[in-house]
Amino acid sequence: MKIILLKDIAKVGKKYETKDISDGYAVNLLIPRGFAIAATVNSIKRIEAEKMKTEGERKLHEDLLLKNLSELDGVTITIKGKANEKGHLFAGLHKEAIAEEVLKQTKLQIDPLSIQLEHPVKEIGVHTIEVKGAGKSVKFTLEIEAR
Repeated sequence: MKIILLKDIAKVGKKYETKDISDGYAVNLLIPRGFAIAATVNSIKRIEAEKMKTEGERKLHEDLLLKNLSELDGVTITIKGKANEKGHLFAGLHKEAIAEEVLKQTKLQIDPLSIQLEHPVKEIGVHTIEVKGAGKSVKFTLEIEAR
């Protein structure tokens, strides 16, 4: 049976691919769970249009990310957090909190997943944060002060 995948499925294929698989697997598992649809002329046209729309949105998002990254290069972001007398923060700063603070202070929207951070920042001081996306990498300074 010919199907069009609506999601990435391990050992089967990627989203929007047309595959020829066994009838039982398609009818009993993939189609009822919404992972695939039967490949008809109308569904192929609809999926191609959806694929083009998704590709356009991805390109627009990538262009916006490149613009934001170029504006973020070399910027200093200051965050105040509760810390003990040794300079350790009570709560570590995660990617999401850093991205939110970047948005507040610079009005630049950065995806938290593009922030390269091995572990949460847990100490006051100056930290260099790397942001990668769309084939470009920039660094900005994160300054954490005690409240």
